Amino acid sequence: MIRVMKRSLLMLAIISFIPVIALPVKATETRCGWLHNPTPANWYLRDTNGTWVISRQGGYQAEGMDNIPSDEKEYVRTNGYYGYGCACLDVATDSNRMRIITIQGGEALPLSTCREDPNLPKE
Repeated sequence: MIRVMKRSLLMLAIISFIPVIALPVKATETRCGWLHNPTPANWYLRDTNGTWVISRQGGYQAEGMDNIPSDEKEYVRTNGYYGYGCACLDVATDSNRMRIITIQGGEALPLSTCREDPNLPKE
């Protein structure tokens, strides 16, 4: 009797962990393209798949904004301190909403990298 109860409890414990194992994990992907910051708190990345929202002033903001790379030498100012550059970001995305959810890290690239990529939109 005790042996049957132990086996039943073990099976119950195993079955209860199956949904935890099957939960989807946010996969990190690398996205490269034009990194825009045209005005305060407005950030987006334009790559071969479209425009990804990173943050909007007074609204949405991805986690990990401090991980956005910068290189003053490879940055075009268009509005005071604001402008754009070329970068690769390691991110988790919501492709249905074209949003970057989390920024894990990234690398600022020379402007020429984006300018010479025929798959990216023009500046």
